[in-house]
Amino acid sequence: MVFRMPFRERTLWRARVGLAGLVVLLGLGLVAVVLWHVPTPGGMGLSFEAWYGNWRGVLVASALFTAFLLAFARPRRRVEWRNTGLYVAFLISLFTEMFGLPLTIFLIAPSFGVSPVEFGNEESHLWAYLLDRLGVLPLEVGVYLVMVLSVILIAIAISLVAVGWVTVYRGREALVTTGLYRHLRHPQYLGLILIILAFNIQWPTLPTLLMGPVLIAMYLGLARREDAELTTRFGEAFLDYAARTPAFIPELRRRRRPGVPVAGERGAGGGGGGGLPS
Repeated sequence: MVFRMPFRERTLWRARVGLAGLVVLLGLGLVAVVLWHVPTPGGMGLSFEAWYGNWRGVLVASALFTAFLLAFARPRRRVEWRNTGLYVAFLISLFTEMFGLPLTIFLIAPSFGVSPVEFGNEESHLWAYLLDRLGVLPLEVGVYLVMVLSVILIAIAISLVAVGWVTVYRGREALVTTGLYRHLRHPQYLGLILIILAFNIQWPTLPTLLMGPVLIAMYLGLARREDAELTTRFGEAFLDYAARTPAFIPELRRRRRPGVPVAGERGAGGGGGGGLPS
């Protein structure tokens, strides 16, 4: 007798395997990025010529993060496709300047009175370079600082998006209030916002600095829209949940009485339907 796993469990198992593969792949990618970006022991980074023009790196990094986004965002409606499209544009713009052609460096280098070719991989961490020019931190220390901070944020963000997706997937059509959703109504949207912030800390460019606030505002708006939809769908159950669960930032606060909405609080969630559509 051959045992066949029920369809629901089989589908969930496949989803978990795919999730684990994506997370491992992204984890290895993050490790590679860290090892590639941080200064060498001798304090000498790669030169402009050695670092830029790496179009294979542009393609691999863009494809990796875009695959992660599409795997967990699952855009369905026009507004979701719009957000996803802009997010993909953000990623492609970022990695094009990170590995391929640094347009931002060409534009700002004259302001520092230096040639663009003086920006190797260390100097291209612009926040670290600025701290060094201001005499706040040596360049090598600044690079370590921005890399460690950004990688920690990206790791947290990937976990929020991936674990949040699994929680929503397992909940199917029910109002999900367990796991991450016990503490936040929108862990997945928070994760995507943290990735935007992390990359603008690690490798700021003029396009990503401009697109970042727009993307964040769009996801905040999408979250409010989902709160309204979930209120219509689940009624008092969602209002009770929203009254005791913050949208994005966990709070140490006294538990509110169930059924008492918070005056003036604007929901930003997808609590049961998930921060992202499943």
